[in-house]
Amino acid sequence: MPSGQPARTPALLGMADLLEVRNLVVEFPRSSHGSGSGLVAVRDLSFSLRSSEVLGLVGESGSGKSVTSLALMRLLPPHARTSGEVRFANGGGACDLLQLPDAAMRPLRGSQLAMIFQEPMTALNPVMRVGDQVAEAVLAHNQLAKSEAWKRTLIALQEVGIADFERRARDYPHQLSGGMRQRVMIAMAIVNRPQLLIADEPTTALDVTIQAQILELLAQLRAKFGLTMLFISHDLAVVSQVADRVAVMYAGNLVELGSKRAIFEAPAHPYTRGLLNAVPTLKTDRNRPLATIEGTVPPLHAVPPGCPFEPRCESRVEECARSLPPLTEVSSGHWARCPVINAG
Repeated sequence: MPSGQPARTPALLGMADLLEVRNLVVEFPRSSHGSGSGLVAVRDLSFSLRSSEVLGLVGESGSGKSVTSLALMRLLPPHARTSGEVRFANGGGACDLLQLPDAAMRPLRGSQLAMIFQEPMTALNPVMRVGDQVAEAVLAHNQLAKSEAWKRTLIALQEVGIADFERRARDYPHQLSGGMRQRVMIAMAIVNRPQLLIADEPTTALDVTIQAQILELLAQLRAKFGLTMLFISHDLAVVSQVADRVAVMYAGNLVELGSKRAIFEAPAHPYTRGLLNAVPTLKTDRNRPLATIEGTVPPLHAVPPGCPFEPRCESRVEECARSLPPLTEVSSGHWARCPVINAG
């Protein structure tokens, strides 16, 4: 499994003061007994997160975005194998989340690290009232009376914009709309005032109007609580609204990382350029078919040994097929994993 990492990586530049991911690898064994080589879902992923920053993690389905988020939260299935480092600054110190014992990780998850899951209807317990589920998150991390936990629950539901929150707290998930269920998930995530919030496709299942409301809510909560956020999405338009920096993944690899302006105005990797070209704008000629990227994302068992995008890339050279290209700094803070870099 080639590393392809240069001596310097984006996560080693002293940019992060909250989260620093170094050469993260997530592998799932092929056999039931877990021996032998496995399927690599995330390969040599490095990035950093400054305090109060939003990093958008972008890619097609199967690119490894959600697996990355579950690895950071230590929620992968037991048979998954991880390596690398995930440095998290907690209370002024720093710890490697991948090396923490379960007993030490459990208090962090849900208090200092929180996650908004992709589909609230399946993430919420269908037989518990939504208020009780938020209160359960409070009681799990605080020595409080149930009455005090309920007060915090109502405050959180009010903060996420649920109308008639006292009554709605006693509803079951099926009694709420999709947008309200997502607001409950956000309330559960922010009720303990976490340092880092991971939002995994929080607007995917919502219509455009509700999607805009949820994005506005997240922006308000970020400003109010100084949240640091890892925002995961396949939707470039959504990411352009919320992110300060953007990381683009393809087939488990980080292919480009930079400021929002650099990624959207001067994309360096052919895959990033292809994604942006495929997004229609007001200037798109309606008489011509939309631009597409030929081919499909390779399955985990058939990822090429070199650049995984090489079979689909119009700019490929022989070097691309031999080994995974290193991340190269195109400009200050703008990195791309491509030997044929064209920042223009």
